[in-house]
Amino acid sequence: MADGSVAGVTSLKGKVSAEEWQARVDLAALYRLVAMHGWDDLIYTHISARIPGPEHHFLINPYGLLFEEITASSLVKIDLDGNILQETPYFINPAGFTIHSAIHAAREDAKYVMHLHSDQGVAVAAQKEGLLPISQHALIVLPRLAYHDYEGIALNHDERERLVADIGDKTLMLLRNHGTLSVGDTAANCWIGMYYLERACTMQVMALAGGRENILIAPEASQAEVRSQVSRGIGGALPWPACLRKLDRESPGYDA
Repeated sequence: MADGSVAGVTSLKGKVSAEEWQARVDLAALYRLVAMHGWDDLIYTHISARIPGPEHHFLINPYGLLFEEITASSLVKIDLDGNILQETPYFINPAGFTIHSAIHAAREDAKYVMHLHSDQGVAVAAQKEGLLPISQHALIVLPRLAYHDYEGIALNHDERERLVADIGDKTLMLLRNHGTLSVGDTAANCWIGMYYLERACTMQVMALAGGRENILIAPEASQAEVRSQVSRGIGGALPWPACLRKLDRESPGYDA
């Protein structure tokens, strides 16, 4: 469709609670932003959102749509086991919810969970040293960054316990040989965390093109200073409205 909406999808605006509708709009915006930055992987990877309320219901992408096609109404409501809870022409990839369900269940603050397979994110996740303190973006990310070793495609539910243990109370993660992950109490904070992590990974890949021996590690005192400066988080509330305005201009229809 010209406005980015998907043919055949009935609008759910006014048919679900105001809280669920807002979660749908915010989650659809995250999908569109990922596509806009070129961090999507065809129809693969996922971003999920917990719907406010005691039911532990979630929203996830309809399997088969590109991220640039996702709309608020096309998102699929599921429970913690991946069962679909609404009438929808779409289905989901239950295996894709393995990582997300583990974090949503373990972390009350995990309202939004984003997992990507970007080129630069996977490249750094495949490096023995992980993310290096060589850029300001990396220094901002490192205090909240965790690691999880690769165990194969995330089909084994036993992996969920190890994943939860590895992320602990961190909000960002490099999944070794696999990709990046961001957790947020809001869509804005989930987005800004991933933005900084992906940018830090891109900068590292570019810097390493000159050889590891030429890399300049930030001084320890500077690393400590940045840790103290960002101790309360990165904060996505300020750039989020600007990101939505950009979507309105360049990828309209996400809020349909």
